[in-house]
Amino acid sequence: MTLINDLRATTRRSSDLSKHSADVFAEAEDHTVQITRRDGEPLVLMSQREADARALLLQFAADLITVTLDDEGTLSSRMADRFPWMLALSPGDQAQCAKDLVNAARASFATGQAHLAIAELTSWRETATALAAGLASYPVESLEWLEDAELVERP
Repeated sequence: MTLINDLRATTRRSSDLSKHSADVFAEAEDHTVQITRRDGEPLVLMSQREADARALLLQFAADLITVTLDDEGTLSSRMADRFPWMLALSPGDQAQCAKDLVNAARASFATGQAHLAIAELTSWRETATALAAGLASYPVESLEWLEDAELVERP
């Protein structure tokens, strides 16, 4: 059974790794590379970023399974117990957050794209953090918007 779900994953021979290592490493920075060997099981080469994203997705999956096994309270209240930062959200936002996180996780699991769930989780957590810091207490009318913003070259 293979855990490589990346549609862009490529397969290379171990000899390619020794003869064209720069090319193989460049590929691995972009997507997962499976290295086949005559004398053993294939190996997988990926960036640390990709490995970290997959580990985060697995942890998130474990958290969601824990939440769904509990049968007391609503999904959003059970998720707020597991993710305490959700308590900074309004009850309506907690319900929307729970729904969005489950949907993003399902999409990530179905496509093998960890960033879908991780981005949704990060977005909601940062929103809760901003609300907890009081950033929502500023009335929109008090904000000063630049009418004619001028583009500036990057340094």
